[in-house]
Amino acid sequence: MAGMAPVKQLLLVFILAGLIVCMSAEDGVTSRYVRRLQASVDMPMDSDVFQVPTGYNAPQQVHITQGDHVGRAVIVSWVTPSEPGSSTVLYGPENKKYKHKAKGRVTRYNFYNYTSGYIHHCTLRGLEFDTKIYYKIGVGNATREFSFTTPPKPGPDTPYTFGVIGDLGQTFDSNKTLQHYMKTNGQAVLYVGDLSYADNYSFHDNRRWDTWGRFTEKSAASQPWIWTAGNHEIDFVPEIGEKKPFKPYTHRYPVPYRSSNSTAPFWYSIKRGSSYIIVLSSYSAYGKYTPQYIWLQEEFPKVNRKETPWLIVLMHSPWYNSNNYHYMEGETMRVQFESWFTKYKVDIVFAGHVHAYERSKRVSNVAYDIVNGECTPTFDPSSPVYITVGDGGNIEGLAANFTEPQPKYSAFREASFGHAILEVKNRTHAFYHWHRNQDGDNVVGDSQWLYNRYWYPHNESTSAY
Repeated sequence: MAGMAPVKQLLLVFILAGLIVCMSAEDGVTSRYVRRLQASVDMPMDSDVFQVPTGYNAPQQVHITQGDHVGRAVIVSWVTPSEPGSSTVLYGPENKKYKHKAKGRVTRYNFYNYTSGYIHHCTLRGLEFDTKIYYKIGVGNATREFSFTTPPKPGPDTPYTFGVIGDLGQTFDSNKTLQHYMKTNGQAVLYVGDLSYADNYSFHDNRRWDTWGRFTEKSAASQPWIWTAGNHEIDFVPEIGEKKPFKPYTHRYPVPYRSSNSTAPFWYSIKRGSSYIIVLSSYSAYGKYTPQYIWLQEEFPKVNRKETPWLIVLMHSPWYNSNNYHYMEGETMRVQFESWFTKYKVDIVFAGHVHAYERSKRVSNVAYDIVNGECTPTFDPSSPVYITVGDGGNIEGLAANFTEPQPKYSAFREASFGHAILEVKNRTHAFYHWHRNQDGDNVVGDSQWLYNRYWYPHNESTSAY
């Protein structure tokens, strides 16, 4: 700095110091919080959270999901244990005054030595946007009543709040996660796969599908859960004669896949508020020429960012995972689709599978081919933030074995159970925060302001707020 005026020298020192501080602040963080790593234990079958509703053949396991592409339909699902009963839903915008009714369908299935109850699905169509709807199911003295609120009409500055949960299961930790989520202002749940974990039991004990349905009813009957299939939904057990993958899941949890021209219920899309949500299947074929590949290739160009600015993708197996558990299991899907994610400027990708929490920086690895050697993820402002939330609390416990050193693409990671919230504010900004179950308490463990890649493609700070 010879010949430089003292004031300029001092100013340069301050600038360099500031750059060093900023750079270090953007380094990835492995949380110092260490949760007690006791085993996760499923709640007993006679737990109060699994209680069967009173009344002969009373509807149970009630849950709803979006029933069309834009949010003016809802699929109501429930089970009657003893006989079919009625598949009709009475509903309307006034409590106890049900001006409308819709008739559904009933199905059931066998799985090894288990026979399901009577599973009902009924779609309520033509609903007004942003309206509270009351509904009633069942007959005689065993009717039950619930309500939900339809989403606002899709639009660029429509605020909306999503919960994000994955790999929930039905342990005591799962109960804490759900209780904590229900105290938030979440309006719908983005569920990234692995529901009941019934397959952890001998012969994939399907009674655990029933208990999980009763457990989640307290939330899922009153706000839509947007479903993603995980590996624990496959239920492919040829050694006991069960050769049809996803049998319990597809019988119990319908999705509006046909409304987005999908050919299977494992990949589909919906609009909700100012968000366009694409659900992908990690466990269905996705190679070139396959139905999922062709559908996604045609789906991305349909997204109108002037109507739904926020482009969100759900999948089960994460692409960017620095945990030794399930390490690189999502790699082949990443290689197949990641260039499309950057081309169409996906904002956020939520995944589960790994029973821990991790948030990435905006990175891509699309320059790599098998001969050029350029296989390091690099910062890419056109790429999404990848978030793993497979930490709902299931019986398999936490994945507490992170790779070291922490990769440069990883912004924050922690082995704790919890849930996340995404608050979409307008077309440019969303506030994301993750809440750990800190031994029973609901604690904010990580958060970040996210900038929309289409309307406001500026660089965000990756440090937690």
